[in-house]
Amino acid sequence: VATDVEATALSRTGIVAGLGIVATGAVLIGASALGRDLGLPTFVAGLATTLIVLALRKGSGAVEVVKDVSWSVLPLVAGLFVLVEALEKTGVLAMIADTLKQAATAAPTETAWGAGALIAIACNLVNNLPAGLIAGAAVQAAHVPEKVAGAVLIGVDLGPNLSVTGSLATILWLTAIRREGQDVSFWSFLKLGLLVMPPALALALAGLLLV
Repeated sequence: VATDVEATALSRTGIVAGLGIVATGAVLIGASALGRDLGLPTFVAGLATTLIVLALRKGSGAVEVVKDVSWSVLPLVAGLFVLVEALEKTGVLAMIADTLKQAATAAPTETAWGAGALIAIACNLVNNLPAGLIAGAAVQAAHVPEKVAGAVLIGVDLGPNLSVTGSLATILWLTAIRREGQDVSFWSFLKLGLLVMPPALALALAGLLLV
């Protein structure tokens, strides 16, 4: 890690971009509190911030902004949502919810441990976006105890730290840092993930279920 780094003054457009990120967070919290969908508010806030920055720069940089968008990720995200919809239409989601409900009724604590670990692994196999959507819908439909729902949430949050395929955020970050000339391979990420994720998951589930 470099220790002698030249400090660079933050530009006016940099300040605007930073404030735009803060404002986007506030918009998302407000929309969530009102029970609204988050997609459109996120898009509007991001677009507004971009337009203000470009206006301050008198239009220069628009091409760079378009180039820096991770266009290749968009089909991936669309495909993940199609996958979730297909599972719901074919009845797989209802089957998962029924199985979860039966297990939670018979042994809630053991189900919580198992569900948290299983969803953590599933996130790395299919990405946490569809895994989280499927798990959330199943939990809501099954009306499971609060601790089971909490364990599922922990698994969705911590499980993706195992591999680069675990979360959309990781994929986006890898795309961004590779543009800067850095490279993090699948195996190097996995080796660190194997050291970090399982203990964190076990401790979090223990804190939820044993307290």
